[in-house]
Amino acid sequence: MERPDRALPVRRIRFRYPPGSLRQHYVEDDLIMSHVVAVLSATFPPGEDFFIRSVRHYSDKIKDPVLREQVRGFIGQEVTHGREHRELNRRLQDMGYPTHRVSRFVKFVLADATKRAPAKLCLSYTAALEHYTATIAECLLDKPAAQQLLGDTEVRNILLWHALEETEHKAVAFDVYRAVGGSELVRRIGFVIQTVGLIGLVIIATVLSMLGDRATYNPVRLFRSIRRLRHSPFLEADVARNLADYLRRGFHPSDHDNEELLRTWTEELFGPEGKLADHLH
Repeated sequence: MERPDRALPVRRIRFRYPPGSLRQHYVEDDLIMSHVVAVLSATFPPGEDFFIRSVRHYSDKIKDPVLREQVRGFIGQEVTHGREHRELNRRLQDMGYPTHRVSRFVKFVLADATKRAPAKLCLSYTAALEHYTATIAECLLDKPAAQQLLGDTEVRNILLWHALEETEHKAVAFDVYRAVGGSELVRRIGFVIQTVGLIGLVIIATVLSMLGDRATYNPVRLFRSIRRLRHSPFLEADVARNLADYLRRGFHPSDHDNEELLRTWTEELFGPEGKLADHLH
């Protein structure tokens, strides 16, 4: 399936976290998932900056006017994602999560990649990581069990908005990579490298983050959280299959049709009675 010729809206949106509005373990009082979400949020601002650099490097080589316009929307959405997650990360840092330390490490690694790796390989990294975010976003938007994990806080709101926009622009970096002659081999290599790096980072950073949390040393809390993790909707077989599909020859992100999901959640979040309509400026 080819990409839809869709415009990508850059929504002027703000999220707020008044003191006391988040419990310490804000993901439904789940110890491990609260630390996992904090780690992922910490990776987003430097990650979005890397995505923008990688795509912008080739912006003057894109001839298709629709794709050029989508690149502008992609950059605008990613800038907003980075800004809003920085604000969330400041709040999580104040609560004891080491988000600033994780962000600094990811920023260093990605800056080094920009400096040392060929630009086309960096773009393949971006396309691969966009597939990860789009797959996680689809899980969040499509599975009520995933949504229930987030409770009813501003963290739920920012992640639903982020998931919607990741789904909207999931094919842009991939299409830029293809438009500038990126090979299937390098695309797959980029995915394998980033799979190892991302999973390793999340596991190690989550463990280190948890070691600084007193609740980790409560065996009842810890084992209850491990038991819940085994049944996480984000770890179900269909999520793994969707991720691995990236390695299929001829894969395109739009092969995973999310158009109905997008329509439903755009109306749910930003329609006349949308849950986040009051967040828009």
